[in-house]
Amino acid sequence: MIEGIHHLNCIVRDLASAVPAWERVLGRPVTATDKLDARGVDIARFDLGNIWLILVAPNRPGTKAAQHLARHGEGFFLVSLQTDSLAGEIARLGDAAFDGPVRAGLDDWLVRDVAEQAGLGVQVQFVESGG
Repeated sequence: MIEGIHHLNCIVRDLASAVPAWERVLGRPVTATDKLDARGVDIARFDLGNIWLILVAPNRPGTKAAQHLARHGEGFFLVSLQTDSLAGEIARLGDAAFDGPVRAGLDDWLVRDVAEQAGLGVQVQFVESGG
C-alpha cells in the first residue's frame, strides 16, 4: 500500500550553488551529500521530517538524469512513493509496470522505477524503507 511521499527529487546543474540557495529557503543545513556512481549523479539530501528533498546533479553525460536535465532544464525531476511492501506493489501492478530491477538505495531504501510508458506524466518510483 502507498503510504505517502518518501522523497522529491529536483534536478540541478551545480550542487555547489544549489545547496546554499536551498539551505536559505528551507532555513536548515543540508543533511547529507552523496555520490551515486552507478546512477551518474551527486546528490544533496534535506531531511524535512516526514519527507526528503533531494537535489540531483548529473556528473557524467548520457545518464537518465543528464538526459532529463538537457531536455527539461533544472526543476522537479521525480517523485518517490513510500510503500509498506515493494514486493506487494510489484505483485499488484505486475512486473511489466516497472523499469529495471529492484535496487538498493541510500540507507535502508529498496527502490524500483515505474516504467516511463505508464503515462503518469512524471517520473515515479516506489521505495520501501524503515522510515
